[in-house]
This record gives sequence, structure tokens and C-alpha cells, in this order.
Amino acid sequence: MEAAAKGQVIRSAAEIYDEFFVPSLFEQWAAPVTEAARITAGQTVLDVACGTGALARAVKAKVGPDGAVTGLDVNEGMLAVAQAKAPEITWQNGAAEALPFDDASFDAVVSQFGLMFFEDRAGALQEMWRVLRPGGHLAVAVWDRLETSPGYAAMVALLRRLFGEEAANALYAPYCLGETGPLLELFGEAGIGNAGVDTQVGKAQFPSLQDWVRTDVKGWTLADLIDDEQYALLQKEAETALAEFVNADGSVSFDAPAHIVTAAKA
Repeated sequence: MEAAAKGQVIRSAAEIYDEFFVPSLFEQWAAPVTEAARITAGQTVLDVACGTGALARAVKAKVGPDGAVTGLDVNEGMLAVAQAKAPEITWQNGAAEALPFDDASFDAVVSQFGLMFFEDRAGALQEMWRVLRPGGHLAVAVWDRLETSPGYAAMVALLRRLFGEEAANALYAPYCLGETGPLLELFGEAGIGNAGVDTQVGKAQFPSLQDWVRTDVKGWTLADLIDDEQYALLQKEAETALAEFVNADGSVSFDAPAHIVTAAKA
């Protein structure tokens, strides 16, 4: 799989991702995912595909000083940013498909917007289920279908028009599990037959249109697909193509729904 399909970024992109993507998109989902996993004080929790640690930090605040949180990610650049922000959390490099933990090691397992990028999604879910203790809860968030997020539907269309399918598909990749039927079938394939899905509507919010474009290109795998000249063209074309998402104060906002899939282990 290419880097875009895996959602992998370099260190500099990880820093931009944390500065812009996290507050604009991801941070708002930490509380709902933590709640869905029924996390309480004193628990031991694993965050799979933790990125720069937004969810893991929220979980740590919930479990308190008597609890423990481990964040695992395959991307060293993401982990370096996470470690600098929250050294009290255990950060570990590793693949979701081969979790380096014993069976029944955690009271809860969470994963936020990572499942779409795993090479073996069912295998990764099997691993999360394996390391979860009986009585524990699993909560996994994925984005809804692209068409339910109008800003990104328009951005993907703009990328396709300007640069072709490869660039468009790089930004489409996060939405590949948006259909709830196949999503629950995936959990069933992993042996998690009691999973349920709750769809909630979040908001994508960027300080400006320029910040939105910069974040999507420089903080994501598009950085490897779009050169400086193309980036300048994208910024210019976005002023017209994406104008409907710009508010009176110059900020950008639009709906960004997500599914939270939960299951309890007997």
C-alpha cells in the first residue's frame, strides 16, 4: 500500500497535523470515544493508532493517576510529537495487526480514525479484542461517508479536477469505511459479533481557508503528491471552489460526521 492509503506522514507533517488537524477535526472526538468505551478512574487503557495522542491524553485525564495509558502507532513522527506533549503516557511503536501485548492486558481499548488505514483491518480488530480483558469495552471511531462531510467532498472534487485521481484518492482514503453495513460486517469478520454503531455529527473548523488547504496538503500525505507550484494553484482555486464553507469572519466550518463502533467483551 502507498503512504496515502496507510495514512503515514513524515515528522514535519506530524507537527502540522498536531497543530492544525487535531484542534480542527480530531480533538472533539476524544470525549465521545472515551465515554463510549466506558473508561473510568484507575483503568489500564490502550489507544491503537494513537497519532499525536489527542485521544490518549483525554483517556489519561479520565483514568487519573492510578490508571495507565499506552498509545501505540506505527508512525515514529507522530509518536515523537506525542511523547513531547505527554511524557506521562507510555508511547510505543508497533503495528495494529500485531499488538505487542499479552492477551487480556487492558480494561479498555480505543482507536480513533486509524482503522481505515490498516493493511489488515479485520486482523487489527482481532488483535484489539485479544488484548481486551473480559468485561472490558472496545470503542473505534471512523469517518462517515465522504458525501456527509460537504467540505471534504468539495475538496476531493477540487483535487480531482486539478491533479487527478491519485491526489483525490489520498484525501478520500479516510472515508472508505463510512458505510455502516460493511463496517459492522468487518467487526463480525473479526469475531466481534455484538458490536453496535452510533453516528454523531462533529464539525470541521479551520481558522481560515488558507489554513484548511495548508493543513490538508502539508499535514497529510498530499505533501508527497503536490509540489509548490501545484500548492499555489490549489490555494488560488480554493478561493472560489470552497468559498461556500467560509464564514463571515473568514473561518471555515462544515459538518464532519463519524461512526463510533462499540463492543463489550464477555
